[in-house]
Amino acid sequence: MAKCATREAYGKALAQLIQENERVIVLDADLAGSTKTSEAKKVCPQRHFDVGIAEGNMMGIAAGLAASKYIVFASSFAMFAAGRAFEQIRNCIGYPHLNVKICATHAGLSVGEDGASHQCNEDLALMRVIPGMTVIQPCDEEETKQAIRAVANIDGPCYVRLGRGKVESVYDASYTFEIGKGNVLRKGKKVALVASGMMVQEALKTAAMLEEAPTVVNISTIKPLDTALIKELAKTHDTIITCEEHSVIGGLGSAVSDVVASSADACVVKHIGVQDTFGESGDVQALFEKYGINAKAIVKAVQDR
Repeated sequence: MAKCATREAYGKALAQLIQENERVIVLDADLAGSTKTSEAKKVCPQRHFDVGIAEGNMMGIAAGLAASKYIVFASSFAMFAAGRAFEQIRNCIGYPHLNVKICATHAGLSVGEDGASHQCNEDLALMRVIPGMTVIQPCDEEETKQAIRAVANIDGPCYVRLGRGKVESVYDASYTFEIGKGNVLRKGKKVALVASGMMVQEALKTAAMLEEAPTVVNISTIKPLDTALIKELAKTHDTIITCEEHSVIGGLGSAVSDVVASSADACVVKHIGVQDTFGESGDVQALFEKYGINAKAIVKAVQDR
């Protein structure tokens, strides 16, 4: 089965969207080839603007365009979009609740050889805390394409987290993405693996490696979280293990723990993720092994529960 990076799927979806809807405008910060907004530029150059290496300014421009009733997609690497431009996102986009879709690529340890300065493992935490911000992390090509269309159709700020590397397909065209809804990929007993992004594929690998297969759930919408599904998992399972390519502080694991802690059917919650540390330059699989966020690490967490 062919693999596709979620950033590539974003480029494809954006190219279609900009041709279909004249209100769509795309902004980039000197990284259009990497973020794949170049695909939109090819088909509609008059509504693609490269602002240069000025991410804060890009968010300000995005806010102005959104205030003029445009649907604005603003892209850069996650470290620069969520990190460098946080203040402008908070005050210029989040506070007035403007219709800007921040689509950040090259998130997490899977940036690989680019190293700790570019491996943004904090962005979900930063974006989750902004009032009214919708936060999404799709797991594959099909989900990304549908997520991009979904955020274009809702009013308000959105953050979509996208990856650098190619990933295996989880879904086909029969799947229907819905903001705020998780998806049970396989049903098991006792343990539920709640994953997001490319960790969904790692969770599925884990299920295939265990004699007693766990439940595997894709939570692509980090905010608003599917609280009803999480509460049901807490009620029907002994342990929930969250799996994310992000810091264990403030991301999917924290969101799930908040729900379980307030549930009448609380269960044990364990976190697979980056453990309060910076990354380093290296091969992606080697990094996942070292930092304990691959299928092998999830299997151990299941066995050690």
